Amino acid sequence: MNRAESPKMMVVTAWLVVLLTALPKVILQEVFNMPVSFSMQSILGLGVVLAGFTATLIWISLRGLRPFLTVLGVLIASHWLVFSRIVELPFLQARINDAAFGVRLITELALKVVIALVIIAVLFLLGKKRQEFFLVKGDTAAPVEPIRWLGVKAGERWNKFGAWLTLFLSLGTLAFLLLAGKPAPDMLVRVLPFLPVVLLAAAMNAFYEEMIYKAALLSVLESPVGPRQALYMVAAYFGIGHFYGVPYGVIGVVLAGFLGWILGRSMLETRGMFWAWFIHFWQDVWIFSFLALGSIVVGGG
Repeated sequence: MNRAESPKMMVVTAWLVVLLTALPKVILQEVFNMPVSFSMQSILGLGVVLAGFTATLIWISLRGLRPFLTVLGVLIASHWLVFSRIVELPFLQARINDAAFGVRLITELALKVVIALVIIAVLFLLGKKRQEFFLVKGDTAAPVEPIRWLGVKAGERWNKFGAWLTLFLSLGTLAFLLLAGKPAPDMLVRVLPFLPVVLLAAAMNAFYEEMIYKAALLSVLESPVGPRQALYMVAAYFGIGHFYGVPYGVIGVVLAGFLGWILGRSMLETRGMFWAWFIHFWQDVWIFSFLALGSIVVGGG
């Protein structure tokens, strides 16, 4: 990831777009106590994307950001369309309101996977190949660039580092959920009937989030702003997007931001999605297990 730095104006503009699409809801609700509906959030985001496109018409040097703005705009618009309009269809409402945990969860995640497929189609239309947006396994034993503060030294490879990362992050997630959810001692027994749904949901959600929030965005940011800045932007966007997730608040942003950074880094270094998906999958296995038991609530409730 040692490519030459991109023009400063390009980097600054991309950062503004990332932050102005991710932060308004959190700031308005947490600082000004002003409720922000999903539709309002989508309108604000699309307004930022439109302003970005306008800037590319004024300044030729910013035209390299158009693929990024296209993907981001489609991402915001497709989320709004699916979860404000399509989700209201009677047959979907019946499933989303179903008493069965598995039916509700898989229905919602199926809609998210549809959005991921739309983004993949857009990337193909932009002339990207699967390898360019990391929709391949990649070199799972590729070298890991040294990360001193994590103790990663030169010569280490992803087949070893990825396995250890999976283990430590999974144990960390489990420890947090045990402390936050305080499940009954018979948790493991009670979750067994939900296990097939939990595994399917974890696989679907990991694919959805890794595809749209990391692979797709990295593929259209890497060239115009450079891989390092692209990685930071993706981590910030992913982290802020988890403010109302599990765990909730600033802790959620920091943890999700780190996860976005390290998993995005795995994509750039292995040129594939395997480790990002695999590591994310195991975090979601624990989270969906606790959701199935009702031990935790999304959004800190």
